[in-house]
Amino acid sequence: MEQELDPSLPCCVDMVSAILAMEPSECLISHARACGGGSITEQVQKFIWEHCLSTPDDFYAPYLKNFLKKLITQVELDHGYVLDQLYELYAQYMTSFKDDSLGKRDARICKRISFIFPDGCSELQSFPLSKVLVFPLQSSLNMLEGGTGCSIWPSSLFLSELILSHPELFSKKSCFEIGSGVGLVGLCLAHAKASKVILSDGDLSTLANMKFNLELNHLNMETDMPQRNEDPSMVKCLYLPWESASESQLEDSMPDVVLGADVIYDPVCLPHLVRVLTILLNQMKFDSCRQHASCMGLSPNGKHENGEHNYEDAIDRSDGRCETIYNDGTNGWSKEAPVAYIACVIRNIETYNYFLSLGNQANLDIRDLTDSLKPVNLLRYMQSYNQAGVRLLRITYSHTIRWAFSATH
Repeated sequence: MEQELDPSLPCCVDMVSAILAMEPSECLISHARACGGGSITEQVQKFIWEHCLSTPDDFYAPYLKNFLKKLITQVELDHGYVLDQLYELYAQYMTSFKDDSLGKRDARICKRISFIFPDGCSELQSFPLSKVLVFPLQSSLNMLEGGTGCSIWPSSLFLSELILSHPELFSKKSCFEIGSGVGLVGLCLAHAKASKVILSDGDLSTLANMKFNLELNHLNMETDMPQRNEDPSMVKCLYLPWESASESQLEDSMPDVVLGADVIYDPVCLPHLVRVLTILLNQMKFDSCRQHASCMGLSPNGKHENGEHNYEDAIDRSDGRCETIYNDGTNGWSKEAPVAYIACVIRNIETYNYFLSLGNQANLDIRDLTDSLKPVNLLRYMQSYNQAGVRLLRITYSHTIRWAFSATH
């Protein structure tokens, strides 16, 4: 008698994770073959039935129908034996669902995205997680139907991996995401113990879907901008059309980290996006020599507290920029300047270059960290997602210091 497959085996974990995430049928067939050492054995079929198909009501039926058809066809082509349960379930789907239901507009489905943490991963040793972290997400059936904001984009998967791989970049920090879509990045930020999570989107139906997903994952949330005395552990949702976003609307957020996934794709929206990034990243708002001096810990007349001038200390000697540390003007303590992490897939190089040009004009320092800051591969089962196809940009606001001291100084 064949021994049953161990559900903890990597190939079995990948098989279950792939079907929960509703990966394409070709991907599921590939995982099924991996479980059977190259063929879809009866042992593999039994595992699929018990762990993936025994509760069909938890899945989108037309998707399972299509997978069953591919699975049965592959087993028959290999001259193998198909379990009766699989035939019976497929026959049930054949009589209940028509093929055109797969293309229904605005169809919403529940995908479950599993992040699989490898053993002995040094980056994750201080992060108390189970081996598999699963987030259920209501999303569009595909990227072409139901609105782009309700789709799970590659760059949001990349940012999510980045957050879970490098939680030290986000833990205990106020995080603000622009164009939050289904809310996956926000869920990962909350899991990484960000001190504050603010999610935003400019489409009301996308915002409603995002709120549904936060509730689905048992997160508390607020619908308006936070007040200073509110509970920082709650996730905030903000309606934020870029074209109408104002500085006064954003001034209370004061994030440490700004995030965005696949937001660089529409050239019409890019000037508005750059303006929003500039508002969020330019928190110094210096309007006088006094404020420039406080950035470097100087007195208003450009002197240290001991009365000695030291203008060289006040200006970064390499490029004239005060970059990583500044005084926030509230309690005299210095803090890190805010930083943005933008993940993108370059689909049109002209649009990408246009964004870089607009950022340069807005005094944004944009650096490509794709080769130097990589997330751990936590979505190994996703053959539809290519981590290497996503670029990671680090953006800060460059405060060029221009001082004009009077002759008396």
